[in-house]
Amino acid sequence: MNRRHFLRSAGVTLSLPVLESLAGEVKPIRRMVSICAPLGMHSEFFFPEQRGRGYALSPYLETVKDLRDDFTVISGLSHPGVGSTHDSIFSFLTAARHPENRAGFRNSISLDQFAAEKIGGLTRFPSLALTSEGFSLSWTRSGAMVPAETWPATVFARMFLEGRPDEVQAQARRLSDGLSILDTVREQAKRLQPKLGARDREKMDEYFTSVRELEQRMTTAEEWSKKPKPQVGVKPLQNNMNSADLIGKTRLMFELSHLALQTDSTRLITMMLLGTSSVPPIQGVSMGHHDLSHHGQDPTKIAQLRTVETELMKVVAEFLTRLKSTQEQGGSVLDGTQVFFSSNLGNASNHSTKNMPVLLCGGGFKHGQHLAFGGDEAPPLSNLYVSMLQRLGIETDQFGTSTGTLTGLEQAA
Repeated sequence: MNRRHFLRSAGVTLSLPVLESLAGEVKPIRRMVSICAPLGMHSEFFFPEQRGRGYALSPYLETVKDLRDDFTVISGLSHPGVGSTHDSIFSFLTAARHPENRAGFRNSISLDQFAAEKIGGLTRFPSLALTSEGFSLSWTRSGAMVPAETWPATVFARMFLEGRPDEVQAQARRLSDGLSILDTVREQAKRLQPKLGARDREKMDEYFTSVRELEQRMTTAEEWSKKPKPQVGVKPLQNNMNSADLIGKTRLMFELSHLALQTDSTRLITMMLLGTSSVPPIQGVSMGHHDLSHHGQDPTKIAQLRTVETELMKVVAEFLTRLKSTQEQGGSVLDGTQVFFSSNLGNASNHSTKNMPVLLCGGGFKHGQHLAFGGDEAPPLSNLYVSMLQRLGIETDQFGTSTGTLTGLEQAA
């Protein structure tokens, strides 16, 4: 039997939860949420002093102490060959080298899109790219940025609101027309290719790859457009229009993500948090977040930065707690969801990309420890990505600059 069941009568469709007596052996649902705080996390307050298990919690980890057995904190990781600039954000989930060299930089596929190629077709949305910054963490195999969603209310409507019959029909026509246009363009490009030189043929190959990727996404979208959307017992989300409200915008993105995971609308989410220069509306904070993160060891700035980042960690704790309290398949949504929280910067004050803050929560790993790596012997962050992909059930032993899986990180039974 299919995982999701429906009752249909007199034009009404009602979705049912997973019924164990009907479903038989249900394969575990595995998901991944990747979150980037683009202005880093102050390492002194983030990382514990002791390694292994039984470590004393750092100030920031105190905010998630009730979930201690559900997360692993990891220090010493970074992406080799990624320079110390804000441009390192482009390589956060790809590990592509030298994004700081913009003229010659070509990105590679991001972690979520690599996974979406394997498991994206299982859900209405193969992946969901969210942002409070206006650009995305997600990149296609051809190195093109996947457009990100800025407004939660719009995403909520796409996921849960059916629309009028004429709107549904119009959407179906748009999908069909789009596929027809792609067919035409592809045939035209094939006729042109024999006339091109070697470099132009390479560009055309990249173009063909992009067309195929888009066509595959549109075909999947066309199939899902014919299926009823899940029903949720909450009011439609309202956008937060305060461009400085780091906490409010993050909480809203987390609420949307919880609904998407709970209804199995997607299993892959990326989220770029706010990194504004404005003053966040947080009590005790009088300077812009960007200025605070580039503190230059000024104790006054560091004190206010600690206030900002502590509030952010509290919202992270709320999200994890909500996932843990949502039950499914004899466990929780957090049990089946890897939540990867980190930053492209290890130290925003000097733009260092070394020792990136890493918190890995849920997802079926043996947690409750501080994995500490250091010096030239530290593995690349991509080793963690390989471990995460394998936990999703994807058979791969390589991603980005990886040299294997992450030593010390074990899957739970």
